[in-house]
Amino acid sequence: MKDLDILSFGEPLYEFSQLPGAQQPVSYLSGYGGDTSNFAVSAARQGAKVAMFTQLGNDVFGDKFVALWQQENVRCDWVRRHPEAPTGIYFISHDERGHHFTFYRKGSAAAHLRPQDLPETAIAAARLLHTSAITLAISDSACDSVFAALELARKHHTLTSFDTNLRLKLWPLARARAVIHEVARQVDICLPSLDEARLLTGLQDADAIADFYLHLGVKQVVLKMGSEGAMYASTTERVVAAGHKVATVDATGAGDCFSGAFLTRLLAGDAPQQALQYANAAAALTTTGYGAVAPIPGRAQVDTFLHATR
Repeated sequence: MKDLDILSFGEPLYEFSQLPGAQQPVSYLSGYGGDTSNFAVSAARQGAKVAMFTQLGNDVFGDKFVALWQQENVRCDWVRRHPEAPTGIYFISHDERGHHFTFYRKGSAAAHLRPQDLPETAIAAARLLHTSAITLAISDSACDSVFAALELARKHHTLTSFDTNLRLKLWPLARARAVIHEVARQVDICLPSLDEARLLTGLQDADAIADFYLHLGVKQVVLKMGSEGAMYASTTERVVAAGHKVATVDATGAGDCFSGAFLTRLLAGDAPQQALQYANAAAALTTTGYGAVAPIPGRAQVDTFLHATR
């Protein structure tokens, strides 16, 4: 019996975000990041039963993530701690060109994950296993672990979802394309972002990108288009939901928030159009605050926003 909605597999990163208008010396607001952790918190705040699978350092930042997940009702039963490797961190800086990321993650605890570390019982217990291209890119052993996790998911009839988050600081585009496309062939739900999908596929048109992933073998494609909204495509259905205009101050983690909200509502039984509308609202709301996790809205906030925009 599957008593867990979602198992999220990937690397958390502790975040330091430059405060708006900060002068020298620059001040930073500490917080939480990492795409699959952001995703897990988003899903949990929408009401899903969520767990994390990852490896943290035996350090203060690892302690902070465990405390965060416990606070957010994200189960930590399968979170490992590495005795020597650190929890990864990153810095966000802002200027007139937008926001910029500086990562300190090489050799992180999560990068040391191996296929033999996978929690088969958790994968079997979950209705959905979620992971991302960043998890593929942080190390060869983490990449191997993703493929092994997908195999276990098929064995236990667990649905799979995959975010194509592209980080070219982690690997060259040619390798990213090859590996990401191979994973996409094996998953049930693929969640690319439009700008990144254009780099990965060489295509510009949203419908053509959706067709590309469907032809790879993906059963359901959810194309995130930022302020323009999002598209859902399968072999039998294609729908688009418009985005929302809000007072955006920081888009960090908006795509992760969207994915967590969308998949939670899809698992709850919403039609794709309803799930898109809900996830667009959640993603819009999270851009109105700073940091990846703090401004992620809960179910009541999203419902209130949607009611006000009708």
